[in-house]
Amino acid sequence: MNRKTRYWVRRVLMLLMVGAVAFAIYKTMSGGEKQTVEEEMEAPDFQLQTLEGKELKLSALRGQTVLLNFWASWCEPCRDEMPAIEKVYEKHKEKGLVVVGINIAESKLTVKGFVRQLDLSFPIVLDKERKVVDQYQIGPIPTSIFIDKEGRVVRNVKGQMDENQLETYVLEALSR
Repeated sequence: MNRKTRYWVRRVLMLLMVGAVAFAIYKTMSGGEKQTVEEEMEAPDFQLQTLEGKELKLSALRGQTVLLNFWASWCEPCRDEMPAIEKVYEKHKEKGLVVVGINIAESKLTVKGFVRQLDLSFPIVLDKERKVVDQYQIGPIPTSIFIDKEGRVVRNVKGQMDENQLETYVLEALSR
């Protein structure tokens, strides 16, 4: 092996070691493997403030079917999904569907502009400190969690949904 090859082999190995150490530190700091909210488990309770300044507590919605949607205004799939969520909400709210949009760590002003722009009518709560995001172990956004009248998770969907998917999952949750 010539001198130049050894030089690059050492550099690559050093980079791999630094990456492995950084990953180990990250796992240690983040608490290791995280348990996600799974189907059939009771949805963890939380309390957050709405855009109007009122407190919304998940357990207060017991007896209704709930769709929790975790989103941010900078997330393009979140923005694309919102009109479908609004349409399905309007169609099924009389049957007991409640949609709660959970904004992740953005200012009230930013969120209000987003809600006004998309003409959303369902409650929006602010998770400024990401406590509910951590509690529910939310990874990619958008993430939607469908909860039945008994407070049990029916479905946990990561990624953007279209109107047909939303309709199917809402009907599934409403029928339980």
